Amino acid sequence: MACGSPDVETTVLIIGGGGSAIACAETLRQEGFKGKVIMATKENCPPYDRPKLSKALTSTGVDLALRKPEFFLIYDIDIETGKEAISVDTMLKSVSFTDGDTINYDTLVIATGGRPRSLGVSGSDIPEVLLLRSPDDANKIASLSKGKNAVIVGNSFIGMEVAAYLVGKAKSVTLVGRSEVPFQAVLGQKIGDSLKKMSEEKGVKFVGGASVEKCIGSDGHLTEVVLNNGNTISADICIVGAGVTPATDFLRNSGIDLTRNGLVEVNQFMKSSKDNVFACGDVTHFPLFLNGGDKVNIGHWQMAHAQGRIAALNIMEQDTEIQSVPFFWTQMHGKSLRYCGYGAGHDDIVIHGQPDDLNFIAFYIKDNCVKAAASMNMDPLVSQIAEVMASGNTITKDEILEDPKGFQHRLL
Repeated sequence: MACGSPDVETTVLIIGGGGSAIACAETLRQEGFKGKVIMATKENCPPYDRPKLSKALTSTGVDLALRKPEFFLIYDIDIETGKEAISVDTMLKSVSFTDGDTINYDTLVIATGGRPRSLGVSGSDIPEVLLLRSPDDANKIASLSKGKNAVIVGNSFIGMEVAAYLVGKAKSVTLVGRSEVPFQAVLGQKIGDSLKKMSEEKGVKFVGGASVEKCIGSDGHLTEVVLNNGNTISADICIVGAGVTPATDFLRNSGIDLTRNGLVEVNQFMKSSKDNVFACGDVTHFPLFLNGGDKVNIGHWQMAHAQGRIAALNIMEQDTEIQSVPFFWTQMHGKSLRYCGYGAGHDDIVIHGQPDDLNFIAFYIKDNCVKAAASMNMDPLVSQIAEVMASGNTITKDEILEDPKGFQHRLL
């Protein structure tokens, strides 16, 4: 890996401190870049493994650090913490920050990730109504939940993982979600129902098909959460895990093309609409080769790293396209689920095994082709499917209809 050289005056400024940001910075050095690399993050600690926050709420930034401090010193990567961007001037090639500083760049990389959605209802400003974004947030949730009634809003990955952590530590854990079962949109009714039963057996209570109408407090502290169906849940703490929005407000007047909901438009090289401006990670609207090149947004840790690496390679003028297969995992109650592909809009699901025994593989089908797969306790099938997808081959429904291993002849 290269280090910075005083003879090279080129500056790459990376806004953000997550997985895509560090992958970009590290790849630049691996590929021999000797200019200045600056990572400016609004976080108060160096880059850490954010997906683990919801799985281990008592972890600190040091516990979750992606690299040791000496790594950044050795390879001359300047980490600027507590640095929140407020505007970008692409003509002057500069970024302004809330602390009054301005940093000039030759190449800019936007890797700011997502911002947790707030409840936006009456009472959501009560101190015990919390979002999960940082290690400090996680530690506060863990501390305030001990022996208390915890209500979690959102029954997808963050909500389910937090519920799995808190059950047995909190007095009660109730999970409120708009869908009838957790993960319904991604994994389907049957798999979602099996994962719900697993959590119920551990003590998690579920309220599906509902949303929060208001939070009620007494003497400045949370006491109840009122749902849109009229039911009321006793609550000492409410954790909101209702998704994220792109942290790109600072780009609104930059001239950089954004989608209606604030995602950065990029091409297959992770380049934005402006010269010398790249983006990577959860903020991107990018062409997915598995989806015929149609643009999507994918908030997976693995994809963020892949995009950070591709951005760096193209900053180094290596003309490399993003062709990574989406892959993620989640862990609850000591059980792991793996998923690969892009199953949005699937029209059929083929399941082998026993979902209620948490021993299954599900194939998500669209137009008679496998678009995604999820499994528990059936390794290494999902990894093998990802390998087939990465090679550009297509697995048909007929191949896996009777035998979940029917695709394996396609492995190289």
